[in-house]
Amino acid sequence: MIYFKYIMKKFMYKLIAIDLDGTLLNSYGQISTRSKNTINQAIQKGVEVVLTSGRGIMSVKNLANEVNANNYIICGNGAMVYDVKKESLMYSNLLSQKKVLQLIQICDENSIYYSVYTKNGIITKNLNYNVLFYHQENASKPDNKKTHIQIVQDIYNYVLNNPEEEYIKLVICDDNNIIFNSIIKKMKKIKGIDILDVGHMSRKIIKSGTEEFSIEYFYTEINSQNVDKWTAISYLIEKLGIKKEEVMAIGDNVNDKTMLENAGLGVAMENSAPYIKEISDVVTSNNNEDGVAKIIEEKILNIE
Repeated sequence: MIYFKYIMKKFMYKLIAIDLDGTLLNSYGQISTRSKNTINQAIQKGVEVVLTSGRGIMSVKNLANEVNANNYIICGNGAMVYDVKKESLMYSNLLSQKKVLQLIQICDENSIYYSVYTKNGIITKNLNYNVLFYHQENASKPDNKKTHIQIVQDIYNYVLNNPEEEYIKLVICDDNNIIFNSIIKKMKKIKGIDILDVGHMSRKIIKSGTEEFSIEYFYTEINSQNVDKWTAISYLIEKLGIKKEEVMAIGDNVNDKTMLENAGLGVAMENSAPYIKEISDVVTSNNNEDGVAKIIEEKILNIE
């Protein structure tokens, strides 16, 4: 069920920015047939659909291909705007090697799990938390569509010896909230970065044969300063000649906050945290009940 904070004016939306995890993807990391069909109908009407995610290029590009949204994608929480057809970056705001090394040193000194996202994949010491979920996704994909996961025991030295690498973000995970929060306090002393203030645990479901099990953990994502999804969207719509009032943004998490606040129509998922719903214009159904499809059907396809 979709409900509104107030009556919205009828408006023609020319671009839909859609988050992935917790929004377009269900708890199994899949896009429903209904959502695929609805997005395709919107594209056929001339609407630009742009997937906007904290994920890296390969992962987002593969999911964009599933819904035929193959023009532009926004990755790394807005760190990159990528032209899919030209296979080139249009815009980027990446972490410097120096900042990445500072962050890694704090994580290593405090024995907390982390992974480093690069333009080409993920660097980690072992398969756990968020990386375990990507590893599970890879099991059902051909080699050319897998998220590249590189196991490196000494990540600090790897980064030190690869200054040419493009670093998107660093993700920190732990299942102990006290330990997790103590690391965040130390990270906040580093200048020139933005730390995603996630106030809840991440919960994902992994299927192994006929069995299912969930993974739950506290996490944060660290980007270069001034990285956010709306900044990336603003760059793209200026290039495309689209007004902010003509943008619909759909998301569920704190990394979607800026685009939900600034878009012509900000749509929160029912599974969003209360503060995300509060700053949005509309709340749609949850990610397991085709919330994305429902709001597009109503606002773009005029299906009541």
